[in-house]
Amino acid sequence: MLTIGQKFPQFSKTAVTSIEKGKEFETLTSDYLVNDDNVWTVMFWWPKDFTFVCPTEIAEFNKAYGEFRDRETRLIGASTDSEFVHAAWRRDHDDLRDLKFPMLADTSKSLAEDLGILEPTEKIAYRATFIVDPTGIIRWVSVNDLNVGRNVKEVLRVLDGLQTDELCPCNWEKGQETLTV
Repeated sequence: MLTIGQKFPQFSKTAVTSIEKGKEFETLTSDYLVNDDNVWTVMFWWPKDFTFVCPTEIAEFNKAYGEFRDRETRLIGASTDSEFVHAAWRRDHDDLRDLKFPMLADTSKSLAEDLGILEPTEKIAYRATFIVDPTGIIRWVSVNDLNVGRNVKEVLRVLDGLQTDELCPCNWEKGQETLTV
């Protein structure tokens, strides 16, 4: 599995960005992650569309979208399902219709494989979360087992800590003192 300090892999994938007919799909590339505007990226993966735990996580990331935007951070959701399955799921599920971030389709499973997050038996992505800095370097990785949802507040807490570029003690939260040496 790729880890902290490594460059996020190159990719070019189709993503669902809307449910409006004719405007559903866009191509996202790894170039999207690298920028001079100091914009960070959180890419989070789920195993399968049309399942039970996955929409709870996606909806929670969507609820926190403004908090990520306030931190100059893009959200990208991803799975190994196709863009057509993503679009159908968004149209079908009340909590997913108004997503404010793209749903990336890794149907070839090449990006999940490059990241090292492909579950070996079913060949689906683990619940992995990557925080990527504006230079395209992975700064945090978290991976959950297939049946345990992640904590979006923890992703925000870690992002806050990384963005301070200072030493943050255990249980540190934004606004608290950092450590000085």
